[in-house]
Amino acid sequence: MKNLKIVLRDTGAVLIAVGVITLFVNFISVAFREFEAVKWIVLTSLTFLFIGDIFRGIGRCSDEPKIRHAMITAALSWLIISLVSSIPFYYITKLDFLSAFFESVAGWTGTGLTMIAEPSKLTHTIQFWRSFIQWIGGVGVIVLTLVVLARPGAGSFTLYRSEAREEKIHPSIISTVKTIWWIFLLYTAIAIIVLFISGMPWWEAINHAMTGLATGGFSITDDSMASYATSIQILLLPLMIAGAIAFSTHYELLKGRIKNFLKDGQTQALLFLVFAGSLLLTYFNMNDGIYNNFLASFKFSAFQFVSALTCTGFATANITIWSGEAKILLSLAMVAGGAAGSTAGGIKLFRVILLTKGVGWKIRRIFLPAKSTFPHKIAGRVLGREQAIEELSDAAVVSFLWVILLLIGIFVILHTTHASLENAIFEVCSAQGNVGLSTGITAIDMDPIAKFMLILNMWVGRLEIIPILVLLRAIIKGGKIF
Repeated sequence: MKNLKIVLRDTGAVLIAVGVITLFVNFISVAFREFEAVKWIVLTSLTFLFIGDIFRGIGRCSDEPKIRHAMITAALSWLIISLVSSIPFYYITKLDFLSAFFESVAGWTGTGLTMIAEPSKLTHTIQFWRSFIQWIGGVGVIVLTLVVLARPGAGSFTLYRSEAREEKIHPSIISTVKTIWWIFLLYTAIAIIVLFISGMPWWEAINHAMTGLATGGFSITDDSMASYATSIQILLLPLMIAGAIAFSTHYELLKGRIKNFLKDGQTQALLFLVFAGSLLLTYFNMNDGIYNNFLASFKFSAFQFVSALTCTGFATANITIWSGEAKILLSLAMVAGGAAGSTAGGIKLFRVILLTKGVGWKIRRIFLPAKSTFPHKIAGRVLGREQAIEELSDAAVVSFLWVILLLIGIFVILHTTHASLENAIFEVCSAQGNVGLSTGITAIDMDPIAKFMLILNMWVGRLEIIPILVLLRAIIKGGKIF
């Protein structure tokens, strides 16, 4: 019973925090005289507060959460938040329940796949609601809750870790999450101003700055970024890349420690992959005759590759007509994702780096005498052999489970749609990588089973599988996993 109380107490706190910030959307409804939408936003907020208050009341206790409690809290919170956040989509946009839930999950997880074919025709309230939940979800609802509660102690860091975060900018976790939000707010404000000055209308600049920095990808235009001038598309590239760099690394930059910023292993890997992947995709598209010259091919290929690797999901080209090899390359980029500790999805670059290093360590050991040792270096750290094996094992387990669910999703999409293999791979990688690029499979009239599968892919991709497995085991075992 004590374990259940801890989970309900902390889940309740998350729901109350989200319920409070939901009320801010009403400023948009009132500003644009969309008074009918106010009652649905208020209903959404009150639902969060009501459920949260009940959970807090039942779970009243002073015990600190352990990692298993925190993982269940994270998985349960994201599920309930997505369900409740379906209310505006269901009542204002008139989507059916499953489509409304899909849109909500795509928003909170920062995926960007959508059930809405013409977002330009949505009310301002719903346009902002989509952007707002991606903006909050990009950093994390538990990170938001910790700022609101400002509760010191080891339990706060445990909750922080449950949302696939490990980095600490300051010794205090509360100071860390406050710094994360200040950086996020500062960058959002800068992005809005830069996009507006470059010629993007102010309403579009606000929404695209929010979803671009959060690497979410929702747009309020019908063709994403395709109709904007090349100059604006170029400005979006650093915005997307910034979203895929860890907040702790941004802190080094803002403090003037540029060498530390540039020496970060994940940032180096990100920039290298952006350069190499963009050139390779440019070659594929030229070789396949999609574009006639290098500049045209590079313009579209580089934007799509950065969008895929950073897990943003903005698009300037019709990927559907691209070749299978181009789609597979983008799929690999979506699987890799951005840096751990950023707003990006995927399995994260630190795992890609670690697994690559692990292969090198294994090969090196084969050629050395049995009792010889060598330093296990990664990201400027020297690990002991046992520590290296443990970190490598953790990365391998998460990556293996990630791939297993990816394969299940591909089989389901192939079974329920008429998609080709490369399109099915692309769509599932986009969902689970929390990206949002699409080959046209995701649509409001798609098979309900396929919708549900992509919802699961998005949920799992955002929380990196383990918390969801812990939650499912708790449900199956009747809460006796503790």
